[in-house]
Amino acid sequence: MSLGPERPDSPRSRRTAIVTGAAHGLGREIALRLASEGARVHAWDVVSEEVEETARLGVEGPGPGTIVSRVVDVTDTDAVDAATGLVVEEGHGLQVLVNCAGGVLNQVGRPVEQVSRADFDAVVAVNLTGPFNTVRAAAPTMKSSGYGRVVNISSGAGLGVSKTGIQAYAAAKAGQIGLTRQLGHELGPFGITVNCVAPGFVRSNPATERQWQSYGPEGQKALVEGIALRRLGTPGDIADAVLFLASDRASWITGQVLSVDGGS
Repeated sequence: MSLGPERPDSPRSRRTAIVTGAAHGLGREIALRLASEGARVHAWDVVSEEVEETARLGVEGPGPGTIVSRVVDVTDTDAVDAATGLVVEEGHGLQVLVNCAGGVLNQVGRPVEQVSRADFDAVVAVNLTGPFNTVRAAAPTMKSSGYGRVVNISSGAGLGVSKTGIQAYAAAKAGQIGLTRQLGHELGPFGITVNCVAPGFVRSNPATERQWQSYGPEGQKALVEGIALRRLGTPGDIADAVLFLASDRASWITGQVLSVDGGS
């Protein structure tokens, strides 16, 4: 799926994108797919070696795009502002922002009375405050050009309950959906769409692999049988949805949540 319009001389024919959480899993796959479609991708994460590997894989890939890695903590407002400024200084604008940074930060499900305020705040910071920080930094450039595509990666946990049992994760992902809807209305008059992908269960990184193994054979079987298509999702399934929402084919879609869960 081509990101740009058909006219090859369009200023958006080769787009600049930021993908957060791009060190592995869904974020890496999205970054690689955007690059394969010709985008200049700025891959951000806090894990330096793994995000550098994403950039290396982008160089080796078949597409005409590029991937540049940078260590950025999306919960750090100043760091996000500075890194966004460096992207804009390249002079190609900023057309696409994908907020994929998130997760449970190695926490496990516990009764609510055993969860510390610090643990709760940490999960909310990366899953909800992080997307706010990046959109806040990207909005002025997108507004000035009259064009932008923001895609937030939420979770089925934001629409229902979290299989992890982690209260902060379910709350933050639900909040991210609310943020998406609000920003869709706010930024729509400037030609900026803001949408959300809510993945079902995907074995995409060490955390989800540990979660999968914790279910055991019977639990794994029950999870798959609860999916209409009777299979787990893949990072490519999620990347397909992101590329659609980042493309001009989704130009009249904003403030929406697309569940990509196989019919869970």
